[in-house]
Amino acid sequence: MKKMFMIAIMMIGFSSFAQEKKISENRPQRSERGDVPQMEKFTPEQRKQLQLKKMTLALDLNTSQQKEMEKIISEESAKREAKMAERKASKETKKQLTSDERFALQNKNLDEQIAMKARVKKILNAEQFEKWEKMKLQKHHRGDKKKFHKKKFNGEKGLIDKK
Repeated sequence: MKKMFMIAIMMIGFSSFAQEKKISENRPQRSERGDVPQMEKFTPEQRKQLQLKKMTLALDLNTSQQKEMEKIISEESAKREAKMAERKASKETKKQLTSDERFALQNKNLDEQIAMKARVKKILNAEQFEKWEKMKLQKHHRGDKKKFHKKKFNGEKGLIDKK
């Protein structure tokens, strides 16, 4: 009798683990909870407005500074969209860049960053510019953390490669 009872309990236990996990309808998913901002769901105009407002709050921009920063943000977002489309097209064709092409691309990107920094420096005062640089560094380091966690195990070599 004891054995039958234990077998019945074990069968119930195993069958409960075999059930599919159902996502609770009451509990919203991570993207719906607001943990992760879903900027890609916004239009470019909405993203620009949100970025400008965040910058205005963080740096205490006046109206003339807001107008100048709005121009810069829109130009940068247009460049970013064009670069993303270019990368997507090159990824689809699976074209590998040579070392000279990569060097030229990185050199161009750094020149653009220097020009952007000079433009922003003209608009902001010294204190605001210092805060802006700190914000950029924090944003840059947040991206590093995401890259760090996206490591993938390579089973052939037994090594961990960044992908």
